Amino acid sequence: MLEKTNKINLLFDFYGPLLTDKQEKAIRLYYIEDYSLGEIADNLNISRQGVFDSLKRGEEALDRYEEKLGLYKKFAEQREVLLDLRRILEKPINQISREKCLKLLDRLT
Repeated sequence: MLEKTNKINLLFDFYGPLLTDKQEKAIRLYYIEDYSLGEIADNLNISRQGVFDSLKRGEEALDRYEEKLGLYKKFAEQREVLLDLRRILEKPINQISREKCLKLLDRLT
C-alpha cells in the first residue's frame, strides 16, 4: 500500500491539475491528508461509494497521463543522471571522470 501511495503522490505532483475537481480533491484528501473514505464523503457531500469511484477514476487518469506524457519517468531518469554526476564530481576529477560527466550531460539533452 505504501508503494501505491508513493506512486500516486508522485503522479499527483505532475498531473493533479489535469484531474477533475472531484478527483483532485478526493486524491488530495485520501493520499496526502490521510482522510478516511467516510471523512472525504462528508467533506465532499457525496457517498462513500462516490468517493471510491472518484479515487479509482482519478488513479486511472494519473496512470493514463503518465503513460502518454511520461513526465515522471523523464524526471526520474534525469534525477539518476544528476546523482551519477554528483558521485563523480565528489571525487578528484580526471580526464576519464570528465568524459563520464559529459556523456551523462548528453543524456539530459
